[in-house]
Amino acid sequence: MRSLLVVERQAANHPPGSHSEQERPEVILEANGYHMYLCCTEEQAKRHMEYADAVILNLPLGDIKGWGSRLLQWKRLPMLWWCSAGTASLSAAFCEDDLPVDGMLTPSMSEQQLHWALHFGAKQCFERMQWLNERKQLEARLEERKWIDMAKGILSKIKNVSEAEAYDLLRKQAMNERKRMVDVATSIVKVYQLLQEQK
Repeated sequence: MRSLLVVERQAANHPPGSHSEQERPEVILEANGYHMYLCCTEEQAKRHMEYADAVILNLPLGDIKGWGSRLLQWKRLPMLWWCSAGTASLSAAFCEDDLPVDGMLTPSMSEQQLHWALHFGAKQCFERMQWLNERKQLEARLEERKWIDMAKGILSKIKNVSEAEAYDLLRKQAMNERKRMVDVATSIVKVYQLLQEQK
């Protein structure tokens, strides 16, 4: 991980050598061998995002949720919060929020600490993305199960058979039509609901 995108509210002008200048992520990270892309607008972020390996959010926590969701739409990257005195003082009210942050960096970190924080942030990002994918798959399976259960109930009622027999009918119909069971079940439920509305 060598190229980092730093997102901040606006490009600030700090006199060279000032305390604020020494705490800025681009100054510290560049001094430790990282290539930096700076942005304070969505257009800049979108343009530089394809070249970055991670995003450093030099923002108060209250701004991170909006930025994070937009950035994740463009590319899945580890996102780390730059916790300086300035960003921390503006963030107390948002510490309990659910934020898309995979780690935290501070101005006082050594080169090794920065490296390891970025490494663990990337690992956390991968695990978060894996968890989100698993969650989507589970939600899709639950949705499919719902349609199949409704179709079984309808077939049981109409054909006066048990739910096990209705399931077998559904499975045979899906095989005959060379469709997934959930597609056949969805069709049955929708047609049944349409007929009920017309009564």
